[in-house]
Amino acid sequence: MVKSPLRLSPAPLHFGTDGWRGVIGVDVTLERVLLVASAAVRELEYRAPLDLKSRQVIIGYDRRFLAPEFAEVIASAVRGCELEPLVTTSALPTPACSWAVRKHQALGALVVTASHNPPEWLGIKIKAPWGGSVEGDFTEAVEKRLAAGGIGVPIEGVSQKFDGRKEHLDDLRKKFDISALRSGLESMGVKVIIDPMHGSAAGCIGEIFDCTNTNLFKEIRSNRDPLFGGTPPEPLEPYVAELIKEVSQCSANGQPAMGLIFDGDGDRIAAIDEKGRFCSTQLLMPLLIDHLASVNKTPGCVIKTVSGSDLMSIVSKALGLEVLELKVGFKFIAAEMLSKNVLIGGEESGGIGFGGHLPERDALFTSLLLLEAITQGGVLLGERLDDLKKIYGDSYYDRVDIRLKDLDARRRLEAFLNSKPPSFVAGQRVKEVVSIDGIKLRIDRLHWLMFRFSGTEPLLRIYCEAPTKKEVDLALNWAKELAQKV
Repeated sequence: MVKSPLRLSPAPLHFGTDGWRGVIGVDVTLERVLLVASAAVRELEYRAPLDLKSRQVIIGYDRRFLAPEFAEVIASAVRGCELEPLVTTSALPTPACSWAVRKHQALGALVVTASHNPPEWLGIKIKAPWGGSVEGDFTEAVEKRLAAGGIGVPIEGVSQKFDGRKEHLDDLRKKFDISALRSGLESMGVKVIIDPMHGSAAGCIGEIFDCTNTNLFKEIRSNRDPLFGGTPPEPLEPYVAELIKEVSQCSANGQPAMGLIFDGDGDRIAAIDEKGRFCSTQLLMPLLIDHLASVNKTPGCVIKTVSGSDLMSIVSKALGLEVLELKVGFKFIAAEMLSKNVLIGGEESGGIGFGGHLPERDALFTSLLLLEAITQGGVLLGERLDDLKKIYGDSYYDRVDIRLKDLDARRRLEAFLNSKPPSFVAGQRVKEVVSIDGIKLRIDRLHWLMFRFSGTEPLLRIYCEAPTKKEVDLALNWAKELAQKV
């Protein structure tokens, strides 16, 4: 993780890849939340489909500091816009709010969350009437409304409440044979250890399975902790040491185990296999593609972001599936889901969505599908992933973020890469330059390096995939040296 420097003055009101976020008390204040909420719901009302007569706006929140309080602040802003706030009764995963929008046929949703960002952050995600995140032109319009000013006066009142968490979990139960999943795990003798990272997905798997068998399920870090144990609630290997230890100890004691990791607002996922190995979506997506297409015979294309592993494309094409490669950001995937028959769409950072469910990331749905793939095949997670690698090739993946000196340094490096992309990476010839989002230097099959810049900060993200870990490390070190020289 790259820590942001301490700031005493607020950043401009600007939307990122999924919502508006910032530091509590600096960027995210009562006044700014009222302004953003008012502008967002005005735009939701303005863009509402002609046949949508609802006046309701879903309001949800995660477990972060001040999240429930800001949800009520947003409700007052919604009333001030002469619309009807429908507020969740408790903290819940963001996908539950997306599901609620569709179930209640609402104008959209505002979710108080900073997702996987550090503990001092908070923000607002905006969901459209179809349940997915709004697109870039929507947030640009919200920013124009904010710049124009004069948005409205909040109105205090008692908000109508609903149990969005229960509605979401009830829907998930209907989409899977929970009894068969439970029986399959019991017959395999697998223990599933869940780490919600103190986030809003805590307790959800246990409730879905309605299972008190502690030999089958266990949850750690389930209590609300706005500090998230001192690390960002992001499903990355450095932040899940406790889960890796739990899984490894369980397996060492003779019972195979696996871990499921959910981020702070329950839309991203990762896993730990029975050998204690961290499994990101770079590995989980190829497995899920194989399960959906070859076992469940589910039709549809596969969508991946340009920063995702080649394994996703290789497995998909071997199964005769069309593959689309898009810019980083799930909103681009969601937009395609509205017009195409999509089997699965995912990004490297842990978000996966499914055309038959929601045009949205949903870690709980993904976890149930992962358990289905394992129990139907009767093969442990690590074994299944190893089998895929034997067929399609070994792959190692990593990403590093580096903070450049200033925005001028970022612009110089970006201009250099665009005008003179390197012909060699750590001594290996570049065969192709891809510029879908940033600069991606393809060296070979399952071997590439990518530079991608933040749009608002002097921050550079460097991604790499290679057949060996040594080659990944060499390429990333080479890239960091290049970034510092230009």
